[in-house]
Amino acid sequence: MKVVLDRFELTDGRLLGITTDNASTKYSMTRELQSTLEASAIQWRALRNHIPCMTHVIQLALGAFISSLGVKGRTKSWEAHERNQQFGENESIDIGQSQRLRKECKARINKV
Repeated sequence: MKVVLDRFELTDGRLLGITTDNASTKYSMTRELQSTLEASAIQWRALRNHIPCMTHVIQLALGAFISSLGVKGRTKSWEAHERNQQFGENESIDIGQSQRLRKECKARINKV
């Protein structure tokens, strides 16, 4: 990482922060970067300058919420795209399944 920062001339105190997802390896990486920069007499604090991606936090929270409702059958965006390519965007694969899912969601929400 230090090589990349040197290449773009960012080791002279111009590195404000790093935004990443919330994987534990990213926290380790920022701590390692802090040590590397300190060895070059550059002050950069990992805890202050590492910014976890807020949209990733929101995605994780929504995923947990949807799971707590017991909703099943979420389609990943790339799977939906592949399905639309195969069947056409206006065609339905299983209308009955989507109707059952809607009824199940309403029933679970009414219980809460």
